[in-house]
Amino acid sequence: MRILFTGGGSGGHIFPIIAIRQAFNALIELPENDREINFYYLGPDKFARENLNKEKIETRFILGGKLRRYFSLRNPIDFVKLILGIIQSFFYLFIWVPDVIFSKGGYGSIPVVFVGWIYRIPIILHESDSMPGLANRFLAKFSKKIIISFPSSKEGFGKHQNKTILVGNPIRKELLEGSAEKGRQIFKISSNKPILLILGGSQGAQKINEIVLNTLPRLLEIAEIVHISGEFDYDNVYKETRGTIQNPAYHLYKFLNAEELKHAYALASLIVNRAGAGSIFEIAACGKPSILIPLPNSAADHQRKNAYDFANTNNQTGEGRAVILDQGNLTPNIFLEEISKLLNNPEKLKTMGQKAKEFYSSDTPQKIRDEILKLAS
Repeated sequence: MRILFTGGGSGGHIFPIIAIRQAFNALIELPENDREINFYYLGPDKFARENLNKEKIETRFILGGKLRRYFSLRNPIDFVKLILGIIQSFFYLFIWVPDVIFSKGGYGSIPVVFVGWIYRIPIILHESDSMPGLANRFLAKFSKKIIISFPSSKEGFGKHQNKTILVGNPIRKELLEGSAEKGRQIFKISSNKPILLILGGSQGAQKINEIVLNTLPRLLEIAEIVHISGEFDYDNVYKETRGTIQNPAYHLYKFLNAEELKHAYALASLIVNRAGAGSIFEIAACGKPSILIPLPNSAADHQRKNAYDFANTNNQTGEGRAVILDQGNLTPNIFLEEISKLLNNPEKLKTMGQKAKEFYSSDTPQKIRDEILKLAS
């Protein structure tokens, strides 16, 4: 059996693929299993090479052009890339002859799914966000099945709603194996204060970093902080904090690898993050209370929709599984007040964490694996 993965190449596409690939291990190791399963990835090489090769997924890379809803001088260039990506996909799919294609969406998946449809290979799409992305909406017509993560995603697929199955967004199993004790050692935690974990994400970290810098002295009075600034803004944050903050309770990092992140999740009393689907489902799987600050310029405003669907609130206050803060109205005082209010209410933190945990099903990767096998057989 040959299973081909594809996606846009970002962490939000690659990490779920890893989680699904890991779910196949238990099946492959069964004594009664007599099927040889080979795994392939075809798509952009933004984030894939270093993460997929170690999962025994054979990787090849193609060009892909973005689909835009607006005029851009890059549109002709991206159109040429799309055509070249389609030609490359014809070659690789002819060589590999996969039994099924699993697509995480994103512009990089378009050539692969389109060519797979021409070759009459069964296609499964997976949509992580509450509002389906442009690529997945376009590719829905070529798919046999669409796996969604939020109930509200179904409406976004229009006449293809009958293909949707609500399963969720798979999380890498190692993220669930963190230890708070190990986290205290790794991050050199020096007090018994609550631990505030601040994650800016790969996009839009700068605004969160600005708010943190403006409130840092007062935040350190009530919490010990593990702050992930993001790679692009790290130097600026480092310069600002090392010039004014000499406090062993402030721990600044550019990024965390999976080994560090799992212990950071286990350690955290409260998490501040954007509202990408990957982050939300990781928070849910770890059962952590959170403050979500949706990225205001995300495509189709999907982060805001993700946040409110996750928070499970009808009054738009964000009180439920998470607290939601609108970046457009966010001030240092509001930020500090919300964090202080939550950290001073351990019972509410516990309840939020419990509600968050209920949002994620631990067998999500296995369910997606089984859907892939149904189409491949």
